[in-house]
Amino acid sequence: MADHWTEKLDTYLEGELASGEMRELDAHLRTCTACAADLLNRVHLRRAVQTSGKRYTASPEFRQRIKSSIASTPRRSPMRAWLFAAAAVATVLVAAAVTISLQQRFLQRQVFSEVADLHVATLASANPVDVVSSDRHTVKPWFAGRIPFTFNLPELQNTEFTLDGARVAYLRQSPGAELLFRIRKHRISVFIIQERAVARGFGRDTGVQQQATFQLETWASGGLRYFAIGDAGSDDIRNLADLFKKAAAE
Repeated sequence: MADHWTEKLDTYLEGELASGEMRELDAHLRTCTACAADLLNRVHLRRAVQTSGKRYTASPEFRQRIKSSIASTPRRSPMRAWLFAAAAVATVLVAAAVTISLQQRFLQRQVFSEVADLHVATLASANPVDVVSSDRHTVKPWFAGRIPFTFNLPELQNTEFTLDGARVAYLRQSPGAELLFRIRKHRISVFIIQERAVARGFGRDTGVQQQATFQLETWASGGLRYFAIGDAGSDDIRNLADLFKKAAAE
């Protein structure tokens, strides 16, 4: 099965897979370390080729041959020359846009995978939180001096959500807050970190999306990046995210 996906890695990097295969390969890369490592090696190889290409300097003899070849070639009309130059520029711009898009998607997958791993580790822990409290007025002050920023916690009264507690979590090697919520039989982690730690590759609000077996939503507000992840339904994730957005605006 891995060989089947290995044949498609280059097409994947080019962004030319069909949307269905793109989603299947995304899922496969999250569970297959061999294919993930192969993909990363191919990305590094492409970068090395690009870097090496920029180091080549043509010899004077080669330059002279090119000049002689150009001189012996019939001159294009100004309009054709302009169209050729425009096409070349467009090709470069498209290639640059594709490269940036692939880099952003690669970063997103890395961060989402790290968020999912942190959430799973919390659920598997015998002591999932460092401060056990359902009172936001207890939890928020607990973070003072432990993380380099402050944030507002939402009011949960008249909602189905319960705050179980919180802990300090490290995402992208930066300290942040993890809040653990409960709704019915589901648990949702909300991670809060400074936006500059994951600034590249994320829009302001991505909406709810699937990450492994979880639903995840990420958004930015006031210089902070939020991630809400859990096995609850997408509506529950969205509703909790909306509570945080409302609290941040207060």
